[in-house]
Amino acid sequence: MIDIAGAVTTESIDEQTRDQPEPAHRAAGVAPVAAHYGDPMREQRLLATGVGLVDRSHRGVVAVPGEERISWLHTLTSQHLAALAPWQGTELLVLSPHGHVEQHAMVADDGETTWLDTEPGMTGGLLSYLEKMRFFSKVDPRDATAEFALLSLVGPEAPGALDTLGVTGLAAPDVAAVPGPKFRSGELPARPSVVYDVKPLPVGGWARRVALGVDLLVPRAATDGVGGDQRGAGVPVAGLWAYEAVRVAAKQVRAGVDTDHRTIPAEVDLIAPAVHLDKGCYRGQETVARVHNLGKPPRRLVLLHLDGVASDQPPVAGTPVTLDGRTVGFVGTAVQHFELGQVALAVLKRNTPDDARLLVGESAAAIDV
Repeated sequence: MIDIAGAVTTESIDEQTRDQPEPAHRAAGVAPVAAHYGDPMREQRLLATGVGLVDRSHRGVVAVPGEERISWLHTLTSQHLAALAPWQGTELLVLSPHGHVEQHAMVADDGETTWLDTEPGMTGGLLSYLEKMRFFSKVDPRDATAEFALLSLVGPEAPGALDTLGVTGLAAPDVAAVPGPKFRSGELPARPSVVYDVKPLPVGGWARRVALGVDLLVPRAATDGVGGDQRGAGVPVAGLWAYEAVRVAAKQVRAGVDTDHRTIPAEVDLIAPAVHLDKGCYRGQETVARVHNLGKPPRRLVLLHLDGVASDQPPVAGTPVTLDGRTVGFVGTAVQHFELGQVALAVLKRNTPDDARLLVGESAAAIDV
């Protein structure tokens, strides 16, 4: 954890009067991360317009070394990994037999090990699944959370800030177009649906260019070497509250927070970054293909604007969304955004009208169209 004086950590939030809920669960055995450094709104503006360093070291890290790691992960997950080259990254999903999202992981490969970073508290489930599927494959997955920490340079100026760490020229994410329903087999390129550029860091680990900036996986002993506040990367720090607000505004979901046990990838915009629609068989593929070809997933992800009149506290994840007294969905992450006000990601029934007068608890809500 980056130790900056004045930081309010996720461990101490519950003991204070707060203006928004804790946005993340803490990973077992990992130090709490900073929720903010005294001014969450200023930190949000920093991430939206410049660059800030966010401690996300509560995320889980699974290391998968072994000569068959790429082909093995290719058969188990939703992503086309067979063509993933060393020093590239992507995203993947582990689905249930019925196509429901069980795990979402960000990926990076350094030529010897494939690294999977996951939501806090979900590492054990992912590792357990991988270990059960090893059989005779030449792979050796392990929990590396205690060894490595994930930090993120967030904002439009993130690639430039990375120069001071000795890494230059990270290419922007390469996102393949999602085909329409009933496309022809062989029409899609045999590559991951999104490719992230990855390069080694001088302190160890790697840097990965992603949509919101640059992720840094570094040895936990070396986190001070890339710390903010005019050290290392030379950028100011921002807390997790600010990061969550930027993520919500960008409509990027967190598995387990913005999803439930029934969520399928098409409902929460996970097809483009994490699913290849024309690869070999994997668990849950039939549901993915059927829903894509029909073109009508039963629910959809929306950004809700909350009036903030009934309560100045954003609702907690899982709060029902109602229309005329009927539940039509649920809220995931809710935040106080520095420009948009009180907003939340929500999963709603597909037939919910865009102009519906919704309620989240006692707060009126409107869909951002």
